Amino acid sequence: MTYKYFQEDLLYIVENWRSRSLLHELSSRNIPGLEKYKDPDYDRKTLAQDLLQDIFGRGAETVITLWVSLHVLRKDHGSPVLDAVLEELGHRGEDLPGEILLDEEGQNLPPALREIQNHHKKHLYEKTEKLMENKPPRCNQEEESFPFCTRYVTLIIVSTHHFRERSENELIATGARHEEYVKKKHHELQRISPNKMFRWCHRSRLVPHMVLVSGVPGVGKTTLMQKIVYDWVKGDLYQRFSFVFFFKFRELNRWDEVSLETLILHHYPYLWQQLGNILQDPEKLLFIFDGLDESNQTMDFTSRHLCSDPKQPERCGHIVVSLVRKSLLNGCSVLMTSRPTRLASMDCKDFQRMVEISGFFKQERKIYFDNFFRDPELAEKAFTYVRQNDTLYTFCYLPSYCWIICTVLSRSFQTTSSDQQVSLLPRTVTQLFAIFVANILSNHSPEKSGAQKLLQSMGWMAEHGVMNHTIIFDGRDLESFHVDNKSKLLSSFLMESEEPVSYSFLHLTVQRILLCLVHYADYSPEKLQESLERAESYPDGRGEMFLRFLCGLSDATTRSLLTGYLDTRAAQASIDVITWLRNFITEEQRMGESEDNKRLLRTFFYLFETRNKVLVQESLQSHRTLDLSGVRLSALDCTVLSFIMECCSHIQGLHLSDCSIALRD
Repeated sequence: MTYKYFQEDLLYIVENWRSRSLLHELSSRNIPGLEKYKDPDYDRKTLAQDLLQDIFGRGAETVITLWVSLHVLRKDHGSPVLDAVLEELGHRGEDLPGEILLDEEGQNLPPALREIQNHHKKHLYEKTEKLMENKPPRCNQEEESFPFCTRYVTLIIVSTHHFRERSENELIATGARHEEYVKKKHHELQRISPNKMFRWCHRSRLVPHMVLVSGVPGVGKTTLMQKIVYDWVKGDLYQRFSFVFFFKFRELNRWDEVSLETLILHHYPYLWQQLGNILQDPEKLLFIFDGLDESNQTMDFTSRHLCSDPKQPERCGHIVVSLVRKSLLNGCSVLMTSRPTRLASMDCKDFQRMVEISGFFKQERKIYFDNFFRDPELAEKAFTYVRQNDTLYTFCYLPSYCWIICTVLSRSFQTTSSDQQVSLLPRTVTQLFAIFVANILSNHSPEKSGAQKLLQSMGWMAEHGVMNHTIIFDGRDLESFHVDNKSKLLSSFLMESEEPVSYSFLHLTVQRILLCLVHYADYSPEKLQESLERAESYPDGRGEMFLRFLCGLSDATTRSLLTGYLDTRAAQASIDVITWLRNFITEEQRMGESEDNKRLLRTFFYLFETRNKVLVQESLQSHRTLDLSGVRLSALDCTVLSFIMECCSHIQGLHLSDCSIALRD
């Protein structure tokens, strides 16, 4: 039973270990027939699977020998996952079988509570059985939903505190570094499967009740929470909890003061007769709070203002803090998600486990593409195209980006004309989102003037949001910016939540492309200049994607994808952006900022998005050498640098010492 419980961990340990050391140790303990695993043609994953299956099939004594061998090798070949497994066996070994059974079979409940639990599970099943996706840009197609078993791809989760180092420029930094980071930190980070979130924690040396899940926008935090609830309902996960309550912070924004009981009954009114009895056993309860970054309330986990009565009305923030601080329903468990930027300024010491969703590696990306495209040939074609394009592949660590990329490519590969097909295949992030927006507009809005008007109103609202750290909008915001909430196009860009009605952009990057587009769809030289100055001034990097998109749309070919939806003076907006970029580069050179190698690379990204080779040559004509020494270069950085070098034949030297160049696998 214990072996099966740790099987996923063991697979990960053996796959990422030096197999020869383990095979030698097992052989020295009289385990025969291991020579075949020394075959150099064995890939690591298959070897781990075959070896562990072989050991399990030989019986209990051989399994115990494996544990002993791992313990012996731990000193020289340890890893956080192995440390956590062996520590859990050491501290919880005698109780572990009982806990495993409890998670499989659940608590003993009186008939009345069992009946209401079944009702509760049925309700949650209906809410979570489908993985919802927004409308893809096709004509007459409603919102799509898919069973989890056909669409969900397992996310990589690691134990970490490094979210505190994050800037607002999360997507760019994480996209370029995430695979390299996780690989390099293998010996420092513990990889955690969703069914082990409430197991022994190696860092805090206890079984956690308060777990915090961090992750950048679009990485799958909400989907993971939905999957956890879904698996609990099906009986596959955490049956130790008799009741699971799932709340989204954006839906809690409607409440000024409310009691915990009222909050639960608002979402689950059928519990009213038994709620008192349910709350009598807090250790059997799991509260899930999704999207802390979407809360409009202050969340101070050091606050002394705590409540202890579930009937007492309080601000929602106080209720959540009180649950985490154990003054309310002491013994219950809490699982919470948030973007890193909201957590960076908070005291989170009351959370006994903090993990980060790192998204997809190559294998998960491939699975996602295979699941998205029903045609295996098309899936392979799309994945091959993305693998050959570092710009797109870098961002595929995000499930939401995978969806956008697959959506765009599914349209592009359906084009019959080969010339048109080439023009529709994106090569830069700007082109990707320009095609995404163009497909939505052309398929859902034959009347271009109305679509342009919506682009303008949503664009100005998007700018207000980016510049003021706003990601949740209400009806008053839509009215203030003259956004038509009855437009059929709206649901392709904004997600609507009920109770209270609120709106958020499909993705933060969609918000930024609309912010950029508004300056080409509703051109004003004064507003454009003001936005450029503001975007430059933010030290947290929140204007970085906006600046890249602006530079990208200065390219006439990219801009032509949106012909008919832009201002007649869009070409002048392009000239203004190019002028700004020339001045930006000149000013950096004058101030000596070009000596800052990271800033030089940032400039290269602006030039890369423009696709303007003449501009690149002009901007770097005074350079005979380029020095990026000390800058860690990702595969995407190398793609950008390659473009720059192709444009500048006059450059004679390139210094790349201490660049730790990351190559794709």
